[in-house]
Amino acid sequence: MSRRVFLATTALVLLPLSALADPQSDGPGDNAPAQAKDAAPAQQGATIIVSAPYRQSETDVLSGTSVVTGAELTRSLRPTIGETLAHQPGVSASSFGPSASRPILRGFQGERVRVLTDGIGSIDVSNTSADHAVIIDPLLAERVEVLRGPSALLFGSSAMGGVVNVIDSRIPRAVPEKGYRLSSIATYGSAANERSVGGAGDVAVGSHLVLHADGSYSKSDDLKIGGYALTPTKRREALASAGLPADPSDPDPIDFAANAAVRNRLPNTAATTWTAGAGAAIVTDNGTLGVAYSHYDSLYGVPIRFATEPGEGQESPRLSVVQNRLDLRAEADTGGSVLQKVRLRAGYAAYRHFELAPDGSTGTAFYNKGLEGRLELVQADHGAWKGASGVQVFARDFDVKGDEAFLPKNKTEQVGLFTLQQLDLGAIKAEAGLRYEFTDLSADPVQGDLRFFGGSRHFEALSGSVGASYGLSHDVRIGLNLSHTERAPSAEELFANGAHAGTEAYELGSPDFRLEKSWGLEATLHAHGDGYSFDASAYYTWFSNYISDAETNSAVCAAAAAPSGRTVELPCFQFTQRDARYYGFEAEGSVRLAQAGGYTINLDALGDYVHANIVDQGPAPRIPAMRVLGGIEAQSDAVTGRLEAEHVFAQDRIAAFETRTAPYTMVNATLSLKPFPTMPGTTLTLSANNLFDVDARRASSYLKDYAPLAGRDLRATLRFSL
Repeated sequence: MSRRVFLATTALVLLPLSALADPQSDGPGDNAPAQAKDAAPAQQGATIIVSAPYRQSETDVLSGTSVVTGAELTRSLRPTIGETLAHQPGVSASSFGPSASRPILRGFQGERVRVLTDGIGSIDVSNTSADHAVIIDPLLAERVEVLRGPSALLFGSSAMGGVVNVIDSRIPRAVPEKGYRLSSIATYGSAANERSVGGAGDVAVGSHLVLHADGSYSKSDDLKIGGYALTPTKRREALASAGLPADPSDPDPIDFAANAAVRNRLPNTAATTWTAGAGAAIVTDNGTLGVAYSHYDSLYGVPIRFATEPGEGQESPRLSVVQNRLDLRAEADTGGSVLQKVRLRAGYAAYRHFELAPDGSTGTAFYNKGLEGRLELVQADHGAWKGASGVQVFARDFDVKGDEAFLPKNKTEQVGLFTLQQLDLGAIKAEAGLRYEFTDLSADPVQGDLRFFGGSRHFEALSGSVGASYGLSHDVRIGLNLSHTERAPSAEELFANGAHAGTEAYELGSPDFRLEKSWGLEATLHAHGDGYSFDASAYYTWFSNYISDAETNSAVCAAAAAPSGRTVELPCFQFTQRDARYYGFEAEGSVRLAQAGGYTINLDALGDYVHANIVDQGPAPRIPAMRVLGGIEAQSDAVTGRLEAEHVFAQDRIAAFETRTAPYTMVNATLSLKPFPTMPGTTLTLSANNLFDVDARRASSYLKDYAPLAGRDLRATLRFSL
């Protein structure tokens, strides 16, 4: 760890701890923490964005924002965070099988989307490849917030696509009113014979100490699909290859006819995952100080990319994943006229995964150790002016070992300084943000007999945004935001030089990349009143030095592989920098149709669209298709029923190496019951997803031609809290 990162980390820890050194408590009857008071809504019915550095209503955020909690989170719950959020506006998923599906925001994925747990990165390698799972268990989530656009810059310049923040209770925030708090969830899903259970509990020891424990277990079989594994085009290729004479020298010939016939189940997609965690927190009137430990263990299969032509490889890897993690959170109310709060959030994790061959041997091993810390200083309000500033540090040691290592051992160290300031003048609200960030990356170009790109790079990036909103009435607000973002290339984009089995490509980076820069303009509309709500965002982003991968002549990769004596047997994909343009919109709304017999009937809809083009090259790859989703819902205190339909249009704007994605329509139905009037925290949710068992494929998936989405899935979820 460099001296700069060490000093910044030390300051992160010492400042909030010193503020908590003398917690002045008024006794056991006065133990509500300051942050619990701060969570009270600014106005009745408002949704507060807890990821914001200061209390802020969703309608006041100057970019597209979604909050998933309560019954909606239970209904949407899936084994991965990507699939859990896939029905949110502006959100899709990478869909690399049922166990590795990362969120895609406004067409951006991988390095340009940050997935956080309680404000700190998941500290895994899910940004490196689509087949790597995000190490966050949705079973234990209490709330998920999706921040798109400029507000995501508070969490790093790499989050230009957006941020997904999953909030759990692993570090307690408040003393339970009854001295204890229990919650549990159990789910069964028929599509993969999925059986999962999770639980969490808090107990107060005295008036200020709260102890926490949680755990989860999930097991699933191979995924049921609504038809063939291969698309019609790929099936025709496989059947044509089946008629060719076999190579007599091939010791293990591929049965192309069998590949074309795979249907109803997706082989090699079974998974087993378990987690365990424990935490403790001191909660006083002045704030909180808490720590937690968690363990994540998973074994899952990756859908087979079935060969359809002679010369193509075919593997069925499984991934054995383990992460051990330590977390710290502290918050102190200073009560000063300049500084109101000090917040600290930090995490350290040791991660490894092995990519296993069918015989159980390890082909490639990934090792990652990461540290991330974040300090926020929240200013005292001065009339219409409020704000927060802070520092964020990040350090990562990443190593890939094995014959298929595509990346050298590398280190990333980053320190960012940020501020967000807001003026609230009633009808007019104005906001400005600034982030300065320096990043050091280094890699060893020689590892045994392998040669990679290497060396050291230093980047300094300055990003900022300015915007304002105007209240047309008490219920309607419009806004406009201008942002400038600069992002340092990742180690994967700089140093990659090798065959990557997960993406079935030989990946080639460039150590000479410059900062990726963009200008963005976003307009928002929020309308919330009695019986209706509507939120919409439209955006346009201009990129310079945009980093993307594209298939190129195999001779390019062969030349890079030659010093190591490697041969290039996979398609050659090279990262390049060009100008790019992204624009699109997302919108969602609901309206109350009627009230009768204790039921409220609501109609809701959402839609989103992304258009992405790389200048002088064509459409950007793996861009989600336009879609619309509509639902009708009947709600009462005891029973809620919902019927919805989602239509995803064809994706015809594709990169040169992609194939067209067909349209599809899915119909889903849900019934949610509260069977015990005296136990309002107990709910039973029954759902039928993809009722008509359609063959559905996402344009954003690397595997769309080989692995469709789940077929008909009947689910039952029991949630209990006490």
